[in-house]
Amino acid sequence: MVEIRVPTLGESVTEATIGQWLKKEGDNVAADEPVVELETDKVSVEVPAPAAGVLSKISAQEGDTVELNALLGEIGEGAGAPASSVNGSSAPATNGTAPAAAASASGEEIQIVAPASGESVTEADIGEWMVKVGDQVKLDDPIVSLETDKAAVDVPAPASGTIKEIVAQEGDTVSVGAVLAVMVTGDAPAASAAPAAAPAPSAPKADNAPLSPAPRRVIAENNLDAGAIQGTGKGGRVTKGDALAAIGSVSAAPQPAQAKAPHTPKPLGDREERVKMSRLRQTIASRLKESQNTAAQLTTFNDVDMSAVMSTRSEYKELFEKKHGTKLGFMGFFVKASIAALREVPEVNAEIDGTDVVYKNFVHMGVAVGTPTGLVVPVVRDADQMSFAAIEKKIGELGLRARDGKLSMAEMQGGTF
Repeated sequence: MVEIRVPTLGESVTEATIGQWLKKEGDNVAADEPVVELETDKVSVEVPAPAAGVLSKISAQEGDTVELNALLGEIGEGAGAPASSVNGSSAPATNGTAPAAAASASGEEIQIVAPASGESVTEADIGEWMVKVGDQVKLDDPIVSLETDKAAVDVPAPASGTIKEIVAQEGDTVSVGAVLAVMVTGDAPAASAAPAAAPAPSAPKADNAPLSPAPRRVIAENNLDAGAIQGTGKGGRVTKGDALAAIGSVSAAPQPAQAKAPHTPKPLGDREERVKMSRLRQTIASRLKESQNTAAQLTTFNDVDMSAVMSTRSEYKELFEKKHGTKLGFMGFFVKASIAALREVPEVNAEIDGTDVVYKNFVHMGVAVGTPTGLVVPVVRDADQMSFAAIEKKIGELGLRARDGKLSMAEMQGGTF
């Protein structure tokens, strides 16, 4: 009996709706043949059969909402399984792929192909291989992540066995149905496999929930402990934001792997990191900019209870001015709060350079100052390293220079927020 489960559906996607069953109970199915369509708020995905056989049970009905890894149905070795294994060469797999051998027989070769990833998606990039030649895998273990302009998807192993050959390399662009790898079913390593097989896939996993490709990559590139990261997603799942926040909490030095960008149009210092954007993220950035250019913009306002700040300032302002020689204003509180928020959401403190995201491991805070000739925004550099007193002194100094018209262009450039 082989289970059909909900696959990883992309960054931040934790549930889907059963759109349509393409097969019904009792139908024969071939390996990799689409059996059910899932719909999310980002993409529609067809789930392929992990093995050939008979669809013996449908566990989730059309219209049901299911979470990642939820059981959708089961495939048995009924009337369809022997026919598939005996006469497998006459039943081509869908999407023009080569036929896959039945997963029930030990020692047979199975081709792992790129699945359909949604309507209008015809190709994907190989994001990351989680296994190598010679590794042993279990049924439904994630073996490679694919990135499209709509979603990032893990491709599961169609059976238990050993990886014999990896056909497509990381960074390659492949079409739907293209062969990604070849595996041999059964527990024993294949004779033609690499001589020294690794004991297990090295991709990090959270203790309680599987990692989606985006946070997994951040965790691997920065040598983080997935089990130590507190997930904020649904069901405690670790999101990419959680992984990025963990980088700041451990104050990790920039990793050499992150500097290996295919192009470096902008020189970076040792306090910046360059990370290649996925196709999905490039599309999101493009669409957001397109929206800004073509749609009306909306600004929202939130009311904040400032009573605690007001009382603190009233209590300590005289002592603060006497000790530090500068007044205790509100901007120091605002700057400190913004710095804390930027550490939680580092993308807001980053910039897009071509197809890369450049993350800043520092905060150059722009502070608006009114002058007789209009509003200017001088920059408080390395604000995240400064005390309340230092921030207030710097803002006062910049404000005075702004009102006197003595700010240089350099003092108004380079802000990160």
